[in-house]
Order: sequence, then structure tokens, then C-alpha cells
Amino acid sequence: MMMSQIGRFLIATGILLVILGALVSTLGHLPRLPGDIYVQRRGFVLYVPLVGSLLLSILLTALLNLFFARR
Repeated sequence: MMMSQIGRFLIATGILLVILGALVSTLGHLPRLPGDIYVQRRGFVLYVPLVGSLLLSILLTALLNLFFARR
């Protein structure tokens, strides 16, 4: 039972990485979303992807709850 769940998790992680890799290769970079902090000064760049981190957290939480939900 536990090995089956680990297998599903690894498959889902692999699919997610393939999709993310395809997006990055087609866009050339990860998109900046509204709500992300981006500061550019002379010789200094700060990028804090707040919204992207929040979306990734929600997506991973939903996936993990699907695969590891106790029945």
C-alpha cells in the first residue's frame, strides 16, 4: 500500500516537472505575476515571487492531499 502511494507521488512529481520544464523552455523564463516583488537598482536586482510561491504551495497541497489522503 505505501509503495503504491510513493509510486503515484513520483509519477505526479515527474509530470509536474515535465509541464514546468515545457513552460520554461517555451517562455524563456518564469513569468512575473501580479503581486510579486521586483526591485531593480543599479547593480542590484531583487525578485521575490510571492504569488508564484503561494500558487505552488496550493497546488502541491492539493496534489499531496489527493495522493496521501487517509481513507
